Amino acid sequence: MYIRKSTRRHGDRSYVNYTLVESFSTPKGPRQRTFCSLGDLRPRPRVEWLRLAHKVAAALAGEQELFEGADPEVVAVVERVRSRRRAEAAPSAEGIIAVDSEKVAVERPREAGPVHVGYQFWQRLGLEAILQTVGLDDRARRLVCAMTLNRLIMPSSERAMPEWMRRVAISDIVGLGVGRLAEDALYRRLDTLHPERRRIELLLSERERELFGLSGTIFFYDLTSTYFEGLAMANTKAARGYSRDHRPDCKQVVVGLVLSPEGFVVAHEVFKGNTQDRLSLDDMLDALEARVGPIAGQTIVVDRGMAYEDNLATMRQRNLHFIVASRQPERLQWLEEFEQDEGFVEVIRPNSPWNPAQEKPQVWVKRQETPDGAVILCRGAGRIAKDRAIREKQERRFLTDVAKLTTRIAAGRLSNEEKVGEAIGRLKERYPRVARYWMLSYDPKAKRLSCVVDESRRAKAEQLDGCYLLKTDRTDLSAEETWKLYITLTRVEDAFRDMKGPLAERPIFHQIERRVETHIFLCVLAYHLLVAIETTLERRGVHTSWHTVREALKSHQIVTIALPTTDGSVLRVRKASTPDRQQRELYRLLDVPCEIIRPRRTWSPPSTTIA
Repeated sequence: MYIRKSTRRHGDRSYVNYTLVESFSTPKGPRQRTFCSLGDLRPRPRVEWLRLAHKVAAALAGEQELFEGADPEVVAVVERVRSRRRAEAAPSAEGIIAVDSEKVAVERPREAGPVHVGYQFWQRLGLEAILQTVGLDDRARRLVCAMTLNRLIMPSSERAMPEWMRRVAISDIVGLGVGRLAEDALYRRLDTLHPERRRIELLLSERERELFGLSGTIFFYDLTSTYFEGLAMANTKAARGYSRDHRPDCKQVVVGLVLSPEGFVVAHEVFKGNTQDRLSLDDMLDALEARVGPIAGQTIVVDRGMAYEDNLATMRQRNLHFIVASRQPERLQWLEEFEQDEGFVEVIRPNSPWNPAQEKPQVWVKRQETPDGAVILCRGAGRIAKDRAIREKQERRFLTDVAKLTTRIAAGRLSNEEKVGEAIGRLKERYPRVARYWMLSYDPKAKRLSCVVDESRRAKAEQLDGCYLLKTDRTDLSAEETWKLYITLTRVEDAFRDMKGPLAERPIFHQIERRVETHIFLCVLAYHLLVAIETTLERRGVHTSWHTVREALKSHQIVTIALPTTDGSVLRVRKASTPDRQQRELYRLLDVPCEIIRPRRTWSPPSTTIA
């Protein structure tokens, strides 16, 4: 399709006219067809004529999103062509046309099912209105939506996102023009989104409490780490620290999440990569209050990484209740109580909703009052083997390193008494679980290192396999209720697994601090969609994961059906394929319409195809 200029003279005057023309093939060679007259066409450089014609062709083929921000003259041309086609396309009142069945084709297939569900929940959570409230314009909102759906469906880098968007039905469903979209536009949207993260999270949390009836009295807090590819020199938060990803060679940031009991994110924060768990609690409580308002009187559930007295004192000062797993050495104080079976009650654990036939390991709990509240003694059959394996593995490694140190001393490579003491200290620090019952001593005269096991202490350690303590200041909870609340903390671990796995939060390739934080925020937004989808299914009695839903919906597509008519025209119908029975059932359970888009019809010559 192109624009042709023609000049006619009448008397002393010249008249210029522009026509929209398209070439098509015939048995006798190429021919041209005039679509419509464009009049005198407002002045514009000749190099823009072809670009204008391509935009018109794209719109006529159904890609209406290419006309966001187009000048009124271009839109008017498209409407004139469509009006003419509508008039020509009515051979009868019933709209019946004669089609050459041998030439019927299917064009531009695009994966639509997962995008459709993700976009429906994007609208249901009110994210479109929330982004508008914080000041993002229409195109920015659509881009943020498309980037979040990418993280939900097929996570990729910003550089690869535009190509993914062109392979799926983003343009049909979200209404975003992706034909010429480049990664620079996505980077700019990250910069636009960055200062609004906290406000968006606040509004989204309010919407979810209203939509799903979430409780606001108990919060679960935990941390994880996410590592970088590259040096991240421009990021002041990138640092080496304890890596949960087992990548100590890489810089990282630490991400803290606060979840509701139902698994929805209430607040998140990004900390410096070498931040210790225990030092993050105060800042996270400040962030939580900024999201949900005053939290005095609520209960905070945290893991043993924050089970330090200064953190417990902080929560008491803030008038907060707490449930926390105590640190391992504290178990020794309760060894006699663990040895006695009296007082322990078995926890009645419901079958897993994901696998009702799965056998649950037995857990016994006992409550003991203390001046500051209570401790819950927990003994789990499933943890005995795990704790024993961890302890024995550490013991093997400890003895291997002791043997290496002994060889260095015997060979004379390490003889300074102070240096030997430092090496022993490092061993005890590296293997605290077993070093407490292995006694290391150095004889400087004989230059010999001795390593002797304290059998009584080792026996106590074996007795404590599978045992752990919970601390709480709540007096209204039984031992079983306290344990069940604490075990719900695994929802945060599930959230981290989802964000790192299906949502591909790691590794991070961004080097600029604000883009790193916004990348993590996009993963959090995608997790909001994921947990909303899974919660909706769970409340309908269907316990399945988003991964399973996504795979089932992949084959539901949007296609263009090309119907060549006997008069040489081609009717193109852009519509969704018919969902199968499983897809219809998933849409019903999720309360999502089966009709993805309304069919769009366009007319064009047979030679016009859209890849």
